[in-house]
Amino acid sequence: MTLLHLAGVTRTVQLIDAPPLTILSGVDLDVAVGDRVSIVGRSGSGKSTLLNLLGLLDNPTSGELEFDGRPVRSFSSAERDRVRGRDVGFIFQQFNLLQGRTALENVMTPLLYARGKQFWQRARIATEMLDRVGLGHRLGAMPDKLSGGEQQRVAIARSLVRGPRLILADEPTGALDLETGADVMALLDEVATGSGAALITITHDPAIAALATRHLRLDHGILTTAGTSETAARALAASDDDALEVVSA
Repeated sequence: MTLLHLAGVTRTVQLIDAPPLTILSGVDLDVAVGDRVSIVGRSGSGKSTLLNLLGLLDNPTSGELEFDGRPVRSFSSAERDRVRGRDVGFIFQQFNLLQGRTALENVMTPLLYARGKQFWQRARIATEMLDRVGLGHRLGAMPDKLSGGEQQRVAIARSLVRGPRLILADEPTGALDLETGADVMALLDEVATGSGAALITITHDPAIAALATRHLRLDHGILTTAGTSETAARALAASDDDALEVVSA
């Protein structure tokens, strides 16, 4: 089932005292539930803009963007917020945990905006999700008492606690050592696979890029096929750290 459909999507911004700047040009992309796709692109290629569109944070200037078969332009502001909160999970490089809250309270946070069972049983649901990522024994720990890997596991649990169908992970292993990063990605992939969610990850790590099943390249706002996982991995390994970024789904 197609979760995201982009057809001829463009994104242009109006600059002060300058011609309009086109960031994305005619992007075509279909992402199914459970999909894994990598997108390789140099800095400034439009990665952040594309992620904002995929995460329902922005509208395209032209073209079609559909989420679950519905044009995103048809969503009211309240509906867009509701769909994003329910169906999209975000994971960031710096974890972005609430420092004055325990691991359990951090994971419960998205459920404060849920309805019905998810709201009333939020403590139980959050506890089960933390147990699922191996932190059932750390419910009361504050972020500053958790290791980097543990903090990222809390962030993963928080992003998945509402059962999203789309996960956007922005350099989720960037602040971790290689071994911990590999463990975190294996966990994220396992949990995402178990829930059938599509996974979109930004990374400079060729090993993480190779986890994808489809590989695309974003260059000057144009999205094209990049080839196999080995091709994408070699492209990343040969590049400067600041030159290339990969989005894996």
